[in-house]
Amino acid sequence: MPEVHKVVGFIVVGLFFLLWFWPGTAWALGKIRRMHGEPGRWYWGLVATCQVILGIQVVLGVILLAIHGIHAKPILHYLYGSVFPIAVLAGAHFFARSLERDQWVPFAWGGFICFGLVLRALFTGLGIG
Repeated sequence: MPEVHKVVGFIVVGLFFLLWFWPGTAWALGKIRRMHGEPGRWYWGLVATCQVILGIQVVLGVILLAIHGIHAKPILHYLYGSVFPIAVLAGAHFFARSLERDQWVPFAWGGFICFGLVLRALFTGLGIG
């Protein structure tokens, strides 16, 4: 079970990198082409995938916590990997609802922040840094 949690952790980091990188690239290419660069409709599938996989990862972590007790050091692993990314995604939803266009922008920023958080969670879980 810990190995599954580790593999899913790498997947979560990769997905949040895409959530950040994809719209940034689309925006930059749009500026180069002098048009309004948006990430496209497939981006919303990525947003949903990130949220679902993060949820699965949190459930796996809670199961490991229930089985083995508090194991990851430092304790911030639990915050970096669950509480903070969930709060950031909730904030992205809140801000995106208030926008008339470019609702992807809060998710791009949220992807950037979550990428850093889950990467740090992965490092602390692996005992790096």
